[in-house]
Amino acid sequence: MRFEMPYAPPGQRIGLLGGSFDPAHQGHVAITHAALKRFGLDRVWWLVTPGNPLKEQGPAAMARRMDQARSVMQHPRVVISDIECILGTRYTADTLRTLRHLYPRVSFTWVMGADNLADFHRWQDWQNIMDTVRVGVLARPGERVAARLSKAAKMYRSARVAPHGLAAAAAPAWAFENFPMRDVSSSAIRASGTWVR
Repeated sequence: MRFEMPYAPPGQRIGLLGGSFDPAHQGHVAITHAALKRFGLDRVWWLVTPGNPLKEQGPAAMARRMDQARSVMQHPRVVISDIECILGTRYTADTLRTLRHLYPRVSFTWVMGADNLADFHRWQDWQNIMDTVRVGVLARPGERVAARLSKAAKMYRSARVAPHGLAAAAAPAWAFENFPMRDVSSSAIRASGTWVR
């Protein structure tokens, strides 16, 4: 199994951006560039998931989504991966547990948009995620207030750190960063008919 996984030398700081990427778009690219710069990361791995347990309808075929992700995100410090397919994990918490086991000397940061922080308490074992990996949150249009008032933000208020200090902080640690983002979403692209499942 290990030969199919991305390479990461000891001590590297890697951001993990998970999602169905159905389809990947310039908003994902913007989040990735911002995460590399503002959270002090060496690399970002896109974890293209088999499916989202919180969504009723399944995404487009994995091969199609991987191809689209590779076409929109071309950067020497970004890896497009189907890690969850390789590991057979369904939930983010399980994926992170396995990655920490496989890469014990790598520093992982979970990267997500502010819209995900607003609903983070609905994720399987979300407190385990907060307790064991750093979390970098990037603001999306219209989601700043809901994210800051979320259950996760309130419960982990004392663990919030400045974005530039996130990579050096010990979990639990999370940072919230505002930055200009493209107002684009996968659901809007699907609704436009330009991406058909």
